[in-house]
Amino acid sequence: MIRTRLTELLGISCPVVQAAMGYVSGARLAAAVSQAGGLGIIASATMSPAELRSAIKEVKGRTGAPFAVNLRADAADARERVEMIIAEQVPAASFALAPRPELIARLRDAGVVTIASAGARRHAEKVAAWGIDAVIATGAEGGGHTGAVPTSLLVPQVAAAVDVPVIAAGGFFDGRGLAAALAYGAAGIAMGTRFLLTSDSPVPGAVKQAYLASDLTGTLVTSRADGVPHRLLRTPLVERLDRAGAAGRLGGLVRSARSAAAFRSASGMTWPELIREGRAMRRGTGLAWGQVLMAANTPVLLRAAMVDGRPGAGLMPSGQVAGLIEDLPSCAELIEAIMAEAEQRLAMLGGLALPGRPAAT
Repeated sequence: MIRTRLTELLGISCPVVQAAMGYVSGARLAAAVSQAGGLGIIASATMSPAELRSAIKEVKGRTGAPFAVNLRADAADARERVEMIIAEQVPAASFALAPRPELIARLRDAGVVTIASAGARRHAEKVAAWGIDAVIATGAEGGGHTGAVPTSLLVPQVAAAVDVPVIAAGGFFDGRGLAAALAYGAAGIAMGTRFLLTSDSPVPGAVKQAYLASDLTGTLVTSRADGVPHRLLRTPLVERLDRAGAAGRLGGLVRSARSAAAFRSASGMTWPELIREGRAMRRGTGLAWGQVLMAANTPVLLRAAMVDGRPGAGLMPSGQVAGLIEDLPSCAELIEAIMAEAEQRLAMLGGLALPGRPAAT
């Protein structure tokens, strides 16, 4: 068994965290990861409050192991969701964007472990100063919204800068990666694409096959989808979006406005509520109104792939690691294999100590 500050903090047996993925990491996947010894996370950004409450209850019905809920700190109802997490006695909460200090304080006062994501050392230092319990340091190899610093440089930098457990993310899929992350100073790893490609993932089979068919050049980072850098599986749709230049901006804004209307209809939000969400997003990210409109594309296009099973018609966030994944194990099989391989690698590295010197611990 590998025990770290992260396993002690969360009360889990394996230092493996499942990343929050919209329309992917619902109750089924989160419960499977937690039951296998890791930390499953419900991604609530694409859920209504009623759907979130139902997902929390479903996870509790499936497992008694610790789990978490991920929420957008800039959402208009972020405070209400925090109160739901507390009322439902969810063990941990993670944030998709930098959380406000008062949200961290409210959760910690209620005994909820708090986790924030960071793509730069300064972001990690800021949330650590606000009282966050752990930080996920996500390198450029990761899927979805990503930064520019590689995991191999970001993780040791963040681990040296903050005095809280650091969870390494971006490019992890096996026990070798876990051993490497521990060597970098992390207390565990987080994986998104690897958990998406399991038999417990709710993603339709056609979409999983699109991921499995990818190679190491099968993703690209573009700001054309929602206004900020986003690593996606390379498809004809994504390549067309990425090639769109200034001449296509007006058309892109029209499409985004239509997508905003579609998202409003699908989510049940009123136009005033959607506008408030847009204003909150501008405050939280500094996006221009045009970029906020572009961001309205994301839920609609994600749903087309991840829920409707149409890989050619939607967006598929993906880490570069998709090019190395070839199978669809259960979460239990995956975590068991990761832990066994990590223990073997660490033992092998310990045996490399020079004669007469104690092995590394």
